[in-house]
Amino acid sequence: MEKLYVIYGNRAEEMARAIMERMDIARELASLKKENPLICLKPNLVVAQPAHWGATTDPGLVRGIIGYLQEHGYTNIAIMESAWVGDDTAKAFDVCGYRQIAAEFAVPLVDLKQDRSVALTVDGLELEICARMLAVDYLINLPVLKAHCQTRLTCALKNLKGCIPDREKRRFHRLGLHRPIACLNKAIRSHLTVVDGIVGDLTYEGGGTPVRMDSVIAGRDPVMIDAFAAELIGYRAEEIEYIGLAGRLGVGRAAFSAESIVYLNRRQEARLDEPALASGEVDYLQRWIREREACSPCYAALVYALRRLKESGRLEKLPPVCIGQGWKGISEELGVGACTRGCRLNVPGCPPRAGEIVAALQSWAGR
Repeated sequence: MEKLYVIYGNRAEEMARAIMERMDIARELASLKKENPLICLKPNLVVAQPAHWGATTDPGLVRGIIGYLQEHGYTNIAIMESAWVGDDTAKAFDVCGYRQIAAEFAVPLVDLKQDRSVALTVDGLELEICARMLAVDYLINLPVLKAHCQTRLTCALKNLKGCIPDREKRRFHRLGLHRPIACLNKAIRSHLTVVDGIVGDLTYEGGGTPVRMDSVIAGRDPVMIDAFAAELIGYRAEEIEYIGLAGRLGVGRAAFSAESIVYLNRRQEARLDEPALASGEVDYLQRWIREREACSPCYAALVYALRRLKESGRLEKLPPVCIGQGWKGISEELGVGACTRGCRLNVPGCPPRAGEIVAALQSWAGR
């Protein structure tokens, strides 16, 4: 079974290098048996907005990956992206810090809005895809872990929507997004996915309700990545239609287990420095949180879970939830994470996934 790799912290460049080394990506590239293959880094630069607002890929991840690749002799690298309809990719390259990376490493920035398109048919659905993407030998997909107002989740599979022209993006929405996203991932293979889970967004792919998660997740199977990511923000994989569709098309497998996950460090290396970035909705949800010395991944899981409970109308029934190392050995009504195991209802895990928290708190609220 494929593995998922998880590392905690907020030093994006170091985390990216650690992931690449642990997965031995240089050896994988050597197995292509192609001299200096074209490697594409596809970040999420949906808007011209810095990464700390929760919408765009942390440039430190890109810097770490390019540094690793060049040190291992791989220099044919390009960063390719297309901002969403109505936004300017060139501006996003500037605002998000990618122009500086391009100059530092002598790596070209490719605005896919300027590319020609090629028509392909997948499972009976005709797609228009940017031609430059089809010439890539090895694709490194760099999504941000975010909620989405239409599909609930945007992560590995949906990030490839930046590889199609704007007119096709509009058509994807007319088609309901799910089937075309699955077909697109059959047409374009992500060889490696490195998910920016350092700062994500609570509700919307364009940013504005950021949540600090202090984690990076990587893997070779984008379907498995998205199934895991869905649980991290409080959904089941079955609730995200395109995950199942992509699985049925043979893009990957959604199933994972505890044995599938390789942790590169401890959760305590991502201690919570601040409850969350400025956001009215996060401020509102914090009324239900009693935090003492919490780690960011655990805290973020609780924030996402409370958002799901708010959506279902069950949030108001809950008392405040204890979280953090300061609650060790103390008995209260509700607690999340291994540190609050003394509470009468405890959601175990270090950290638990938001989906697990949702199930436990819904059960409590419905008793």
